[in-house]
Amino acid sequence: MKIHFLLTLAYCSAAFFSATAQTPTQEYLVGATLYTQQAAEYRALCYQAYNLAELRLLEALRSNPTRPAVILDLDETVLDNSAYTGWQIAADQPYSPETWARWTELAAAPLVPGAARFLHLADSLGVTLFYVSNRLSGEGPATKRNMLAHNLPQLSPDHFLLKTGSSDKTERRAAITAQGYNVLLLIGDNLGDFDGLWDKQPNDTRNAAADSLRAEFGKRFIVLPNAIYGTWEGAIYQFNWSASPAERDSLRKAALKAVELE
Repeated sequence: MKIHFLLTLAYCSAAFFSATAQTPTQEYLVGATLYTQQAAEYRALCYQAYNLAELRLLEALRSNPTRPAVILDLDETVLDNSAYTGWQIAADQPYSPETWARWTELAAAPLVPGAARFLHLADSLGVTLFYVSNRLSGEGPATKRNMLAHNLPQLSPDHFLLKTGSSDKTERRAAITAQGYNVLLLIGDNLGDFDGLWDKQPNDTRNAAADSLRAEFGKRFIVLPNAIYGTWEGAIYQFNWSASPAERDSLRKAALKAVELE
């Protein structure tokens, strides 16, 4: 299946780069995808986030909390899925659950820089790790294969809380604390990984909430960079994911702040 997917990618890439009759619909993803895959600055930001997570974890453990735990997102926090976005650009295809499932089934995602070191450190210190992700529960086996290939710790089913209903992670986080775990850190790339107050809200509201909780960032909330996608993008579309590519393009451009130089 991996070979078939890559052959399809190569075919679509050739078709994409030879086509001149229409404007590519996924071209807006190029800059963010290249930044993730090529920029040393992206890697540095990831290392910075996980280095800070290590310091905060060690600091929190000095108070000897009972049943210490860390909650992590997976996509763009532990696993780097930018190759899938690269496929979207090359094939000129939007995200779809079907092609995403083909990608996750490959179990081929590399790790976000810094993730492995942090996870092994936390494991060595007796901290329980919970992977709270909006990957579908059916993607669990492939996700575990992907993480096993990187020799990551704590991969038994009870450490994964995948999506079975709502994409809001509030109930899943609450289920962890209800078991008596003391959650020392939450690590993610989307603010909904920390609190539901950022879910499905306009960006003005999301920004105001970030301002009001500024003291939590770098303390209990550790944020990984992700300029490719997220709730921030959905807010630009008023969460109308059925909007056409042309409508989305118009909404993106309308949201830009620009100076007048003429």
